[in-house]
Amino acid sequence: MILYAGNILSSHGFTPTFIELLTPKLSEYYYIKSVSNKKKQSLRMWDMIRTLIKNKNEIKLVLVDSYSLKAFWYTYAIARICIGYKIPYIPILRGGSYPDRLKQSPGLCKIIFSNSAKNISPSLYLKKFFKDEGFEVEYIPNFIPVKDYEFKERKQVYAKLLWVRSFDRTYNPLLAIEILKKLKLKYSDATLCMVGPDKDETLQKVIDKAKEYGISNSLKLTGMLSKKAWTKLSEDYDIFINTTDFDNHPVSVIEGMALGLPVVSTNVGGIPYLIDSGVNGILVPPDDADKFVEQIENLISDNELVKSITSKARKQVEAFDWELLKRKWFSVIDPFVKDKRECRS
Repeated sequence: MILYAGNILSSHGFTPTFIELLTPKLSEYYYIKSVSNKKKQSLRMWDMIRTLIKNKNEIKLVLVDSYSLKAFWYTYAIARICIGYKIPYIPILRGGSYPDRLKQSPGLCKIIFSNSAKNISPSLYLKKFFKDEGFEVEYIPNFIPVKDYEFKERKQVYAKLLWVRSFDRTYNPLLAIEILKKLKLKYSDATLCMVGPDKDETLQKVIDKAKEYGISNSLKLTGMLSKKAWTKLSEDYDIFINTTDFDNHPVSVIEGMALGLPVVSTNVGGIPYLIDSGVNGILVPPDDADKFVEQIENLISDNELVKSITSKARKQVEAFDWELLKRKWFSVIDPFVKDKRECRS
């Protein structure tokens, strides 16, 4: 058995996380038990610990989605138990603010990441920070099934913006409203569609701000949509904006690139390791609506730039296809599973 610990919260209205994407893919080859789907954070942590201890004799390997804020304690607890029972474990680094955690908790991080069988990073950004702190990290980027994302060539783009994340202050959704407000001074038909669930009541702030600016009729809020639904919806929009203040290797941005949407994103965290500004996307400073508007106007006025950026973006994300990356996961897992049949259901 392989135990995979992380946040399985889509049944509670949250965006599916990496554990919910990777588990079904690996389950075609291995027997994996995933935890936890408990809504309350303390109950999720207890569920992970209880499942690990209960199945300690059958578990060959533990994977754990490793976050840098409150959920950091999931990783620490699991690491200590695995060390005690001599079970190999592999943290998968999900937290865009891990550079701060490495400096704030050096002793705890040393326990976790020096005793792990491997450390996996989906971004070269975190790999660099961990390497600088003396930890070995293997890079395996986030994946998408590229064939499921139909590339739409946009010969002319308009001020029709798409934003796809959870409504969380970390992702700065209010900045998207500021951008829309400024765009409408020049483009009366400017629109913004925001896709995602409300995580920390930021959604209401977005609604209130749009009402204050008198632009509610130009804003579409869909709530959480299935992957198929929002990718279909994307055909009605022309520019993907990513307004986050912290980030790692966001799947939603990769998806936007795959769909042929020119991406304008804040230059934070792992984003510049994913986007080469002016080549396969556009980067702007964080929390700067004026710079967003400036770059969006450039895209609207330059068809050749849009064509160049989107074609190069699509070519890049083809390297993130599951059919290519699954071999990297096999090379990580197989040394701990002598015979795949040992871990198949």
